[in-house]
Amino acid sequence: MLIGFGAPISGAWAGPANLRRIGRRAEELGYSSLWTMSRLLSPEDNSMGEQYREVRDPVVALAYLAGQTERIRLGVAVLNAPFFAPVLLAKQVASLDEVSGGRLDLGLGAGWSDDEYAAVGLPKNHRGRRIEEYLRVLDVLFADDVVEYSGEFYHVPRSRADPKPVQRPRPPILLGGTAAPALRRAGRVAEGWVSSSRVDPATIGTSIDVVRGAAAEAGRDPNSLRFVCRGVVRLGPGGVSNRRPLTGDFAEIRADLRELERQGVTEVFVDLNFDPEVSSPDADPATALSRAEEVLEALAPANR
Repeated sequence: MLIGFGAPISGAWAGPANLRRIGRRAEELGYSSLWTMSRLLSPEDNSMGEQYREVRDPVVALAYLAGQTERIRLGVAVLNAPFFAPVLLAKQVASLDEVSGGRLDLGLGAGWSDDEYAAVGLPKNHRGRRIEEYLRVLDVLFADDVVEYSGEFYHVPRSRADPKPVQRPRPPILLGGTAAPALRRAGRVAEGWVSSSRVDPATIGTSIDVVRGAAAEAGRDPNSLRFVCRGVVRLGPGGVSNRRPLTGDFAEIRADLRELERQGVTEVFVDLNFDPEVSSPDADPATALSRAEEVLEALAPANR
């Protein structure tokens, strides 16, 4: 199982200096990947949580990281595809894949926030059909010299759409989602599945089985798929009863990582953007960075 790391993108520890510092150190330590996330709006009452109050743009952050690193893969988990016109996202993806030298992993989701859907001027219905068509449009834009598409939701006039991505036929697309239809969709049409922060690590294998089963039914090799888990790590005292997986001391967290691998996860990225002591805008930046660097060093692949 590969080990990645969540880039500083939310709250007190985010910003260019720490993106550079954490990104370069993660690469030095042998982490396989760096990941960002997306959030357009945060409710005024903070009901989504501290981690969503100050989220930077994930594509901009990845472009910056592309210039600060050389080998580590760069991913987003996830962009809500309906919020972007396919031609716009295709242009961003191809350009980002180019400037990173073909290191991009593209996580896509359908979105769930009513406020965000209202803000981008889209209805929230038919999300499943919309995202499946979205992937078909992306494939046309990435593959054809002269592109043209007309469907239920999207229309692309006959034209050229260049440049193409470095990775062919496209950068790996991992779909998010927790409901059974979304899991089956990932197995049918994507290179894998990426879990959300709300997935229970103790039962993630059940979701993986659904994805694998859908892939087999579609005539695809389930063993070729990637299963990426957002590892919401919270460092704390050990020996706490009824603790949530990936919380506690380092020994407990390492044991939880091994359990994720046993359940079929092929890659987990340690994400501190959901730890309010790191990602709250009100946290002390120096303390947040110190805590993050402690975790970065202790959970490096060589220290598993």
